Amino acid sequence: MDKKEIIKSRLLELEKLQPELYGKDFLLTWENSLDNLKAIMAVAEILQSLHWEKKPFRIFDYGLAVSIFRDNSTRTRFSFASAVNALGLALAELDEVKSQIAHGETVRETANMISFLTEVIGIRDDMYPGEGHSYMLEVAEAVNDGFQNRVLAQRPMILNLQSDLDHPTQCLADLLKLKSYFGDLNQLKGKKIAMSWAYSPSYGKPLSVPQGIINLMSRFGMEVVLAYPEGYDLLPETVNSAQAFAEQSGGSFRITHSMTDAFTDADVVYPKSWAPMTVMQERTRLLKEGNLQALQALEKQCLAENARHQDWECTEEMMKLTRNGNALYEHCLPADISGVSCPKGEVAKSVFERYRIHTYQEAGYKPFVIAAMIFLSKIKNPLSHLKSLNTLEQ
Repeated sequence: MDKKEIIKSRLLELEKLQPELYGKDFLLTWENSLDNLKAIMAVAEILQSLHWEKKPFRIFDYGLAVSIFRDNSTRTRFSFASAVNALGLALAELDEVKSQIAHGETVRETANMISFLTEVIGIRDDMYPGEGHSYMLEVAEAVNDGFQNRVLAQRPMILNLQSDLDHPTQCLADLLKLKSYFGDLNQLKGKKIAMSWAYSPSYGKPLSVPQGIINLMSRFGMEVVLAYPEGYDLLPETVNSAQAFAEQSGGSFRITHSMTDAFTDADVVYPKSWAPMTVMQERTRLLKEGNLQALQALEKQCLAENARHQDWECTEEMMKLTRNGNALYEHCLPADISGVSCPKGEVAKSVFERYRIHTYQEAGYKPFVIAAMIFLSKIKNPLSHLKSLNTLEQ
């Protein structure tokens, strides 16, 4: 399908949807309707098609986008920067060390001071259970207060660039890759996806990607299997919601402690390391206390526990178990590649290399997912606006 046909098709999809995203933040996929999620994906594909044809889609004449990254990032950081630039905003990154936050400035004060001409605040705060999502809600409440009291001329949208609960821009990019690969969202019904823990020689990786994946893919009728060694549990509320979504969609959800079981006859595999929920909670407590000695002991203990599960690797032998030995490999990147980025990791070098371009395409949806989220939050009549942007027909 060429770019004109993609745009025409996605505009027709949008006509059938009733998204309720105008003036809203985007924090969790599971708080959004299917129409909201489908609208974001359709708009993302339209914007991506316009980009490939070098057609602009800016909606702002001026203003700022502010990013707050409390964890390292490559893909999401640059995706956010490119998305807001394409929409017409300048980017400012809040460096908390260089700001007055280091001197005790409150979240309420900071949020208002960075928002005078700001249209969107993107936040990554993913490392500490119970902290990231709460921080985003606190920022949202602060800008609400500033807007309602006429301190701010506009209310900035708050966009989750990864929290302790969910990584919505990544997971929707993953879903768009599946949509493209299998041809249509309806084709995902009955497809088996293995969201599996995999070995990593590091510890403390967030839970948000597996939590996001099981809650998103279960809404589209997929057979979702969550696999991990005993003790590497996710947050219970996210597991419970994934089960409920599977029942609603006609799909299925189950947990196994066998990577072999998860990979057998899978159509999609997503082998990704994460830290046990209890470890992340203990790590948060020790960080708050400033107990560096206990933190070092915890890291040593966790690395030793990880090392007991080095057989949890996406190898050629594991891939042979999948449907026709040809399941799609997905990853949020960077993957721990055995013999490349580490001696032994999440995925064998040969497997990753075979699917490398697929993972790049997967990541390539993210700037447009971010742009679509902002677009739908800021444009009251998105369908008519997109039709006016569609210069490919001119």
